[in-house]
Amino acid sequence: MTKIISKSRLWTARIMSGLAILFMLFDSILKLFKPAEVVEGTVVLGYAEHHLLVIGILGLLSTLLYAIPRTTILGAILLTGYFGGVIATHLRLDNPLFSHILFPVYIAVLVWWGIWLRDERVRNFIS
Repeated sequence: MTKIISKSRLWTARIMSGLAILFMLFDSILKLFKPAEVVEGTVVLGYAEHHLLVIGILGLLSTLLYAIPRTTILGAILLTGYFGGVIATHLRLDNPLFSHILFPVYIAVLVWWGIWLRDERVRNFIS
C-alpha cells in the first residue's frame, strides 16, 4: 500500500529530480557533441578525447534510466557510481573541494532526495 503524499512534497521531489536530470542531460549531450571547450576540459582532467563518447553514453544512459519511473532506482544507483568517478577524478587532481570535488555530491543529493521525497519504499529503506 502506498501513502498519498502532498502536492508540495511531490512538486519539490519533481523539481529536485528535474534539476539533476537537466544537468546530466546537458553534460552528457555536450560530451557526445564534443565542442572544443568540453574536449579541452576532458583532456585537462586526464582523459583522452576518445573517452568522451563512453563517458557521455554512460551518463546519458544512467540519466534516462533515472528519468523513467519504473527504473528510477537503478538509474540513481548508476548515477551514484558515475558521480563517484567524477569525485575521484577531481580529488586526484587536487581540485578545489566545494566547487569541484563536492559538486557531484550536490547532484547526488538532488537525485536521492528527490526519490526519497516521493517514494515510501526508499524512505523505509533509508530510515
